Amino acid sequence: MRKTRLLTLLMASTTLIVAPAFADAPAIVAACKSCHAEDGSGVGIHFVPVITGIPAAHIEEALYAYKDGARQCGTEPAMCQTVALLTDENIADLAEHYSRLRRPSLNEPYDEMLVRRGEQVHGMHCARCHVPPDHPDVADALGYPLHGQHPVYLRYALKAYLDGTREHLLEQMKEKMDLLEDGDVEALVNYYASY
Repeated sequence: MRKTRLLTLLMASTTLIVAPAFADAPAIVAACKSCHAEDGSGVGIHFVPVITGIPAAHIEEALYAYKDGARQCGTEPAMCQTVALLTDENIADLAEHYSRLRRPSLNEPYDEMLVRRGEQVHGMHCARCHVPPDHPDVADALGYPLHGQHPVYLRYALKAYLDGTREHLLEQMKEKMDLLEDGDVEALVNYYASY
């Protein structure tokens, strides 16, 4: 808990220092890398999502969702504080920057039995919209690439969709989430972690 508060203060101070220079892309990226790291993998903070390998349009959509309040910053309020300062141009620049980076391998632990079940659940409910970040059609997919995402973040996000604290951007997403059975979330988390 103390570590989280210290991190929040550190990021908030970084935001205040960088905010006046947000007009140029390197300054914007500097504000983001305090949590997301240079390569967008999350500087070892497991509740911070990996943002590389996501098409620019999806990154823009997420940033606007944080900016307009459709997504809450419950775990880390510095995200919403930082995004509130971004202009439309800043958002486009950030999205372009992180979309061009290749998603690194996180080497997260996973359970092989859950991976097999998760692959089946993904195939039944998620594969149509969520493809891996290196898939040739990733830029045209409706959903974000979930493969290679931090398990802690995925658990948080999937549970937020299930309990209604995160807004479904598409009705199909809500319909698919409503079909998940007990254990499916954990199976999906392990499957995506095995990427």
